[in-house]
Amino acid sequence: MTVRPRRLFRYLILTLLLLPKAGVAASSCGQPASTIARIQGTGPQSPVVGETVTVEGIMTRDARIPGGFKGFYLQQADHQTDNDPRTSEALFVYTRRSEGEPGDRLRITGRVKEYHGLTQLVGIGAMTVCGREALPGPTIVRLPWSAPAETLENMRVRFEQPLTVIDSYNLGRYGELTLAPTDQVGATEYLPPGPSAVRTAERNRDQRVLLDDGRLQTNPRPVPWPPGGLSPERTVRAGDRVTGLIGILDFRFGTWRLQPEPPPVFEQVNPRQPPPSRPTEPHIRIMTMNLANYFNGDGRGQGYPTPRGAKTRTNYQDQHRRLLAALQAPNPDILALTEIENDGYGPDSAVANLARALGPNWRVVETPGADGSDEIRTVLLYRTDRVDVTGTPARLTSGPFQRRGRPPLSQAFQAREGGDAVRVVVVHLKSKSCRNATGADRDQNNGEGCYASRRTGSARAILDWLASLPAPPDLAGTLITGDLNAYARETPLDAFRAGGFTSMVHDHHPCTPEACPHYTYRYKGEKGSLDYALASSSLRPHILTAATWLLNADEPRALGYQGPLDIVQPLPWRTSDHNPVVTDVRY
Repeated sequence: MTVRPRRLFRYLILTLLLLPKAGVAASSCGQPASTIARIQGTGPQSPVVGETVTVEGIMTRDARIPGGFKGFYLQQADHQTDNDPRTSEALFVYTRRSEGEPGDRLRITGRVKEYHGLTQLVGIGAMTVCGREALPGPTIVRLPWSAPAETLENMRVRFEQPLTVIDSYNLGRYGELTLAPTDQVGATEYLPPGPSAVRTAERNRDQRVLLDDGRLQTNPRPVPWPPGGLSPERTVRAGDRVTGLIGILDFRFGTWRLQPEPPPVFEQVNPRQPPPSRPTEPHIRIMTMNLANYFNGDGRGQGYPTPRGAKTRTNYQDQHRRLLAALQAPNPDILALTEIENDGYGPDSAVANLARALGPNWRVVETPGADGSDEIRTVLLYRTDRVDVTGTPARLTSGPFQRRGRPPLSQAFQAREGGDAVRVVVVHLKSKSCRNATGADRDQNNGEGCYASRRTGSARAILDWLASLPAPPDLAGTLITGDLNAYARETPLDAFRAGGFTSMVHDHHPCTPEACPHYTYRYKGEKGSLDYALASSSLRPHILTAATWLLNADEPRALGYQGPLDIVQPLPWRTSDHNPVVTDVRY
C-alpha cells in the first residue's frame, strides 16, 4: 500500500504521541524503580541527595491533614526490602497532591532532599495509585534502642515494652510527651558532679522517644493526651505508663518521635495522692514551697501583667485559689515560702493578702527594709493559735546577699503548749540559669549547671551567719528549708552537710537510680530535689516525718494557672512547678 506524504506525517506524529515518554514510563506500576533502602543509605544522610528518583511503596500514614506535616509516609512492601538492618525502608513524601490513602501502593517520582535530618522526596512529578496492598508489618523495637533509630526512620514500629511518661512540658504547646523505659532520676541527685554524672545524664537522654500528635499546630485544642483530651479531672502525670505504642518512627525538630496509630493506652501508675497525714505525737508541722511567682498586682485589682507572675487578674485569681487549696490541705503550723512578690508588708502586699486569705490566725514574720532588691523574696507565716515566735527575726544581708540574691530569713518558733523551740531558716539560692554567668559561675560541664560556685559560697555564708546568731532558750536545733536550686549530691549540699545539716527527706526516703519516691522538681525529663528540709545534728532526733507531697512537678504545665485550660475550681494540682516539703518536728 502506498502511503501519501501527508498521511505518513500524520501517522508518525500519532506514533510519537503514543510512545511512552520518560515521565510516563516512570509512572508505570510494577516497572523497575529505585529501592527506598538505596535512597536512605547506611549513613545519617541519603547518598543521592539532589537526584530525581522513582520509587514504589505503600502509604503507611497520611499527614496531609489540616495542621499536619503536608505529606505522607511511604514504606517498601515487606517482600521488597533489602534485608539490610543498616538501612531504613521508608521515607517521607512532601507534597500537597491529594492522591492515595494509607494502604495504597504508590509509584512516585521526586527529588531526594534532607530536611533537618529527615530524608524525604520533594518536587513530586508523577504519582500513580497502583492498587491496594497490606501495610508493612511494624518492626519490633525497645528502649534503649534495640537498633539505631536512624535505620528505622519513617518506618512502622512497635515498642514491645511499656514506656513511662517522664516529661509533659510541651504537652499543651505542641501535643508532645517524652517517654522512656523507666522514670529517670537526675544524675546529681545520687552521683557527685563530674564525668560519671555527665555520662549518666547523656545515657538518660539517649533512652527517650517523644509521643507526638502528628501535627505542626501549636496550642492544639483539645490537648491531645491522654486520649479524649487533657482536663483537670483527666490528667497524665509523669510516672504514668503508656502501652500499645505502634506507629511511624519520625524525626523532627532534632528528636525521634512516634506518630501513633491507633492511639496508645495510658495507665495511671503515679496517681494523685493526698498530703502527708499528721503524726499522733505532739509536733510542729512546717510546710515549705516555692510559689512559682505569687504576685498580686497592686493589691487592689489592678497592676497586670505583673513582672514575673500572673499576666492577668484572672490568672492571679486562679493562682490564688489554687495556692490556698494547696497550702491549707496539709494543715501546717508554719509556712516557709519562696518566690513571693517583694513588695513590703503593707495591707496590699502579696504576703499580707495571702495571710488574710489563709485565715485570722495567720501572721507574717516581718523584716522591713532587709528583704533585698530582688523582685521576689523568702517569707515565713505562722498560726498564732498553735505556735509563738521566740526572739527576733533576722535576715542575712551581707556577703553574697549584700547586693544581690534573696536574703535568707531566720525565726525561732515554739509550740504554745511549750516544749523545745525550733529555728526555721528559709532560703532561696541562685538558679541554674546561665544568664550573665561569668568565670567560675559558668557551667563547668560537671552536671551542676551554672552558678554552682555562687550557690556553694552562699551556703557557707549561711552557715557562718547562723553560727553568729544568738540561740533562744530551749532551742532544739535549726531547720534550713527552701529552694536551694541544687540536687542532693551537688556542692552546695556538700557544704551544708559539712556544716552538720542533713536532708531529712533523703534521710527518711533514700533516693537511688532505680527508685526516688520523694522529689520536688522535674527538669527536662529528670526528677530530683531542689527543695529541702535540712536539720542540724541537734534537731535531727526531733524529726518525726519528712516527705514531699507529689502535688505539682508530675502534673502537666498545661494545667497550671497560666495554662490554656479554663479551670475555675480551687484545684491544688499544678499550683507551682515545685512539690512542697512537709516536715513534722517533735517538741
